[in-house]
Amino acid sequence: MKNDMSDTFLYTSPLDPRAKPLIDELIYEYDSRYGNYFNAEGAAAELNRYPPEAFAAPQGNFLLLIRGGETIGGGAFKNYDERTAEFKRIWTRSDLRRQGLARKVLVELEAQAVRQGYSRIYLTTGFRQPEAVGLYLNYGYTALFDTAADPEIYKSLPFEKDITHLAEPAHEDAEPRLRVAGANF
Repeated sequence: MKNDMSDTFLYTSPLDPRAKPLIDELIYEYDSRYGNYFNAEGAAAELNRYPPEAFAAPQGNFLLLIRGGETIGGGAFKNYDERTAEFKRIWTRSDLRRQGLARKVLVELEAQAVRQGYSRIYLTTGFRQPEAVGLYLNYGYTALFDTAADPEIYKSLPFEKDITHLAEPAHEDAEPRLRVAGANF
């Protein structure tokens, strides 16, 4: 499927029925990579660790990437501290990977975090997700761990990025509901 301008971002909630494909595939993906390594109850317990309200404006946000009416990706952020948003659950549908969709989601989440007043991003990924590690390193994130070491010794791999350079004039709408994906590139 070609990556085109019909992709749209929708800011919503983890409770939105359109989020179910994202959450279901995340659970499957995490369980297939980690089993009960992090939690005896598996990925579902990890995904339910934070209430949906944690990903609601003004402190957080929840984003879906929609193509042809179908959810093909997404991500979220929540408050980490006064100036830092913590990104969570950045995901693209497994059959549509290698199209730059995760980068698209990442860039949009960064822009929205700035619109909501954040100047820094913090995130973690698991040690069995080298694709995510590559994405973050390639898009300006600083690894807060020794990238030359075996990632399994860390289990969770933290990253940070200063996003103050992304600040736009204050007239930007702080809560966009629908945005054409890629329109800001």
